[in-house]
Amino acid sequence: MTRVRGDGTVSGMSTSTRHLTEQKSFADPDEVREFPNGRVELLDIGNGQVGRIIAEPGWRWSNDVKPIAGTESCEAPHFQYHVSGRLAVRMDDGTELIAEPGDITSLPSGHDAWVVGDEPVVVIDWYGASHYGKGD
Repeated sequence: MTRVRGDGTVSGMSTSTRHLTEQKSFADPDEVREFPNGRVELLDIGNGQVGRIIAEPGWRWSNDVKPIAGTESCEAPHFQYHVSGRLAVRMDDGTELIAEPGDITSLPSGHDAWVVGDEPVVVIDWYGASHYGKGD
């Protein structure tokens, strides 16, 4: 049986797996990567990275990020919460969706995406943002 001690450690677990209390804000990101019509802001937290991707109206991955990535489609998988705007996604297999505020999406490698309408898209990405907008 595992037990949480008063100091936050868990009995029966090594200290290397101890989770530290952290708080960060996208108001002061650890890294910002800019690309045409958008940017990704990254926070290093919890032994990983969380990203906020902001895409302006007119943004399309195949136009604005593809030249940086050097791949035919986005190879970064994503696990995202959609904060604002509408984002269309077309998977390499032809599957399409439009994500709206409040949606959660899990996208495997191999897709294109673009902003629908005149509102910027803002997503929080727990998986994939660390490689987003980054060349080889």
